[in-house]
Amino acid sequence: MASKRVFIVFILPVILSIIFGSAVLSDVLQKPDRELNMWPMSNFEGTGTSHSAPIEGLDTSGSSPIEIIGLSKQYSTTEPVEIQVKVGDSSFSCGDLYITIYSSGKSDAITQGGFFEQCFESGNNIIPVGEEFSKVIGTPGSYDIVTEMVSKQLKTISTKGTFTVK
Repeated sequence: MASKRVFIVFILPVILSIIFGSAVLSDVLQKPDRELNMWPMSNFEGTGTSHSAPIEGLDTSGSSPIEIIGLSKQYSTTEPVEIQVKVGDSSFSCGDLYITIYSSGKSDAITQGGFFEQCFESGNNIIPVGEEFSKVIGTPGSYDIVTEMVSKQLKTISTKGTFTVK
């Protein structure tokens, strides 16, 4: 009698939860353009379309859905890295912006900034709005800066730039 109660109270709910969870997850993953991404910041390129940062002096207006603005090729150890991001894709008019600096060729983040619920009007697509990304890198070397915009629909675009600290 006691073993029957243990089964009904403890084991049966676990079995039913696993079956129900598997059915829901299977249904969600069957829909077009859906993927299971449990850790979206785990790599440089992000989960969506990846684009390189525009070359300074080159007119790229409207050609890339996301661009890094204000990134210099070289900084001193006391000079802050200050950038903004220009988003050219209107489906990303609201979302979360992540800016991460890595040592070149390594996956360990040196610093990161998150700007949540960034929304802009169609005429002004420069973010972060009302805030700034400004970080001083005190160690000389080569660094990668990755910007990633995640829309409210969980679509992702990202870009990457490189700079040197001397």
